[in-house]
Amino acid sequence: MLERKFVYTPAMVGLTSLVLLVPLVGLVLLLREPQLDVHWEHHPTHFWLVLLTATLSAVLAYSTGAAAIRRGDARVLFVSLAFLSAAGFLGLHALATPKVMLDTPNAGFTLATPVGVALASVFAFLSSLTVSGIAWGRRLRVALLALMALWALASVLKLPPLHMTSVPESADGILTLLAVPAVLLYGVAAGRYLRTWWARPSLMLLSIICAFVLLGEAMIALVFARNWALSWWEWHALMLAAFVLVVAGVRIQWYEERFADLYQADTVSGRRELSVLFADLEGFTTFSEKHDPAEVTTMLNTYFEVVVPQVVRRHGGVVDRIIGDALMVTFNKRGDQPDHARLAAAAGLALQAAATAVQASHPNWPKFRVGINTGIASVSLLGTEGGRTHTVIGDTVNVASRIEGKAPSGTVAIGPATKALLPRARTESLGLLSLKGKDEPVEVYRLVALGE
Repeated sequence: MLERKFVYTPAMVGLTSLVLLVPLVGLVLLLREPQLDVHWEHHPTHFWLVLLTATLSAVLAYSTGAAAIRRGDARVLFVSLAFLSAAGFLGLHALATPKVMLDTPNAGFTLATPVGVALASVFAFLSSLTVSGIAWGRRLRVALLALMALWALASVLKLPPLHMTSVPESADGILTLLAVPAVLLYGVAAGRYLRTWWARPSLMLLSIICAFVLLGEAMIALVFARNWALSWWEWHALMLAAFVLVVAGVRIQWYEERFADLYQADTVSGRRELSVLFADLEGFTTFSEKHDPAEVTTMLNTYFEVVVPQVVRRHGGVVDRIIGDALMVTFNKRGDQPDHARLAAAAGLALQAAATAVQASHPNWPKFRVGINTGIASVSLLGTEGGRTHTVIGDTVNVASRIEGKAPSGTVAIGPATKALLPRARTESLGLLSLKGKDEPVEVYRLVALGE
């Protein structure tokens, strides 16, 4: 599905703002006119409404989290943590519905929603900043999951301060203390995202802005609403609307790099020192001419099934692309592999070892040649809807491809920059080689062993 193009105008912004204010106006009206705030206590509807909202939030948490880890983007990771916090604590709140899991009300499960939404506001605010540190963002995710598990355990075991069967009136002050900073944080986050949206309008950014505004309004309704009254149902509906908006935005986005509009500038067009590995099969064209396409496909899949895990799972490489028999893998694309040259070199040797084992059973199959180069490259998002890719470009990449083309069959060749970062490696000089696009010849080395 292609992303639809919208015309963004000041009038549209004003109209959107008015629509977002309608729930607050409705809440004020219900609180000022109690006769309109009708009481409706229906436990099955409450359970399924909250469970649906938690499920949508959990799906968003997973999808944004996967994108954040794949691209090393801390902003998207904090958005994921906001969704995760809301999803987990909302799930606990669903279990507070009488006769679902517990026979009697439980203060811990009842208070789970305001706590979860308040925590989500912190992550929403952090996501709106220019942040770095994907590693400690991951640790926060583990800590958040642990907190939710401990909250659930304390609620079930009725441990203090969650030992009460119902929320006391004194908790109103605590809810207010949670609501005030939460609303402010959501407001600041929405404002920051609005500034980004104004510079480069996109549906995904608009969905996130609206979601944060609705979550802030839900926090207000949660404090002032009357239990099981229409105002109480309102904050449930506001949270559902927040996540439905984001899910709708995700569905409309082109499936490639759905969350690209949320990426930080460094993710979209940053510079990074990294190592690039190219591998292809020498004589692949000749082999393809003499064999049926099905046989060629079988050969490639047999190779890739053993070599790709070596570079990805074992050595942490990121497969940038596979084109026919050619494989391009990057190391330190996310900026989290300071020893990228060693990882790339080890991956190249492991790839050849795995390929050699396959060749023992198929001696007529072509052999891999591997080329590795290290240097500065641009990490960029290229293309538009219908053809977007997150890749690396620059001379470092081009030279890696040229080195691979000069590598002897069945070997790993490395450039001088990679060799300089591997002081213990055993290498053999392949001499000064003229590489296409380079004015001066480059000395290339055959990597024999890392020597570690």
